[in-house]
Amino acid sequence: MHIKRGSTNFLKVIIFLAGITVLTLCIYWMPVLTIRDVKAHPGGDYSLYPLLVCAYGICITFSFTLYQVYKLLTYIERNNAFSELSLKSLKVIKKCAFTAIFFIVLMIISLKVISKISGDDPAGPISLSLMGILATSIIAAIVDVLQKPLKNVLELKPKND
Repeated sequence: MHIKRGSTNFLKVIIFLAGITVLTLCIYWMPVLTIRDVKAHPGGDYSLYPLLVCAYGICITFSFTLYQVYKLLTYIERNNAFSELSLKSLKVIKKCAFTAIFFIVLMIISLKVISKISGDDPAGPISLSLMGILATSIIAAIVDVLQKPLKNVLELKPKND
């Protein structure tokens, strides 16, 4: 199985750009938005902190997932697509998807609590969060579908001792 180097390099560039975007979001935009919100509510409104914890948790999980996908593309590029390392990367990607779902659910709970206190309508952010859960669940399902044949191939493959 020979994969063209151009397609994996293109995907690596896309992953790198997505990683730069997440890094920019975490380092620049979230602190700027937090400072803006603190200035808008000088009375000590701490309702933003649980949402920040969830947002940073999702960003860290997403960054780790991008790293694992990059490693997986490297294995494919080196013709090691059917290896234990690839299977391990797929397992980590699936765990990261479930971790992201956990943070999104935690964010929904935080939004509901904040809406009860403030009286705001959380329907928009909650619907976006549910869409995020759907997208992440689809990714986890795809990884699971990829994992099963890979496990079967590795079980049938004779081990070189």
